[in-house]
Amino acid sequence: MTIENKAWSREAFEAELRAKEKYYHIQHPYHLLMAEGKLDKEQIQGWVANRFYYQIKIPVKDANILANTPDRDTRRLWIQRILDHDGWGEDTGGIEAWTRLGEAVGIPREELWSLQHVLPGVKFAVDAYVNFARNAPWQEAACSSLTEMFAPTIHKQRLAGWPDKYPWIEAEGLAYFRKRVSQANRDVEHGLAITLEHFTTRQQQERALDILQFKLDILWTMLDAMWLAYIDHKPPYFNL
Repeated sequence: MTIENKAWSREAFEAELRAKEKYYHIQHPYHLLMAEGKLDKEQIQGWVANRFYYQIKIPVKDANILANTPDRDTRRLWIQRILDHDGWGEDTGGIEAWTRLGEAVGIPREELWSLQHVLPGVKFAVDAYVNFARNAPWQEAACSSLTEMFAPTIHKQRLAGWPDKYPWIEAEGLAYFRKRVSQANRDVEHGLAITLEHFTTRQQQERALDILQFKLDILWTMLDAMWLAYIDHKPPYFNL
């Protein structure tokens, strides 16, 4: 076996996974404008409405992973992701928290849930992710969740910047970001353990990097569609 084909150590493999952070959508021009407080109300609303489609599909994605997972111990941990978003008992869940974010930026609940503002490009990207989770081996689908490694930074950025940069957004609407900081860290610990345990040859490890890049591309593509619609003011079929 050549040096180039030798498997990375667990530490080196994890470092390769974490190095993918440079492709995280926090670097997308749409998010850069958002962080700088340069988006107008329509552009914020467009992002919230389209991201909502992703939010409601997260538990669907995780339910597909759960259905494909033969290991009981893994299922007992993974199911928490579904409960986090759909809610359980007195916890109304992340989807409800995002609905409140929608209301906080001025989108009525019924309008948000109608999905009338979801762009075709966003829907296509999110559906591709769900289909991947449905059809891929469960370890590969679990690996795709590792974009959560980079999520706490973006949540903290919004919590720190939005109150000053977007004072018109009701503070209660930021609850989703606050809760996801701790939940994402917990999810990463589990997803990373699965990935480091399963992808042990160099070929498998490079496959894992490709899977993580695929998920990063999903998130980036969603923002590309929003940029065209809300920044360039060229929504779907604008030239008809």
